[in-house]
Amino acid sequence: MSKKIYEKSFKEKLVKLHLEEGRSIASLTKEYGLGQGSLNIWIKNYRKECIQTEIGTKDLELLDKIRKLERENKELEKENNFLKKAAAFFSKEIDD
Repeated sequence: MSKKIYEKSFKEKLVKLHLEEGRSIASLTKEYGLGQGSLNIWIKNYRKECIQTEIGTKDLELLDKIRKLERENKELEKENNFLKKAAAFFSKEIDD
């Protein structure tokens, strides 16, 4: 089986979807038909490039923290919506 070669712009696009927008590696590999190892390597290489081009580890740490907080925020929004629905359901039940 021959190794598929991807353009640098494609790799960067997927890495940024993961790092900046918080998309999971699993969802990206499934959506684009990649092996999980490929995307992991691209992310690792991107991080090395960032450090070498003086973006520094602080910026990478901030990106990781932002991604974590965005995920946390989504979970809290889901919980909040659930609690709103539950409160509406129980208040309706009390009124009846």
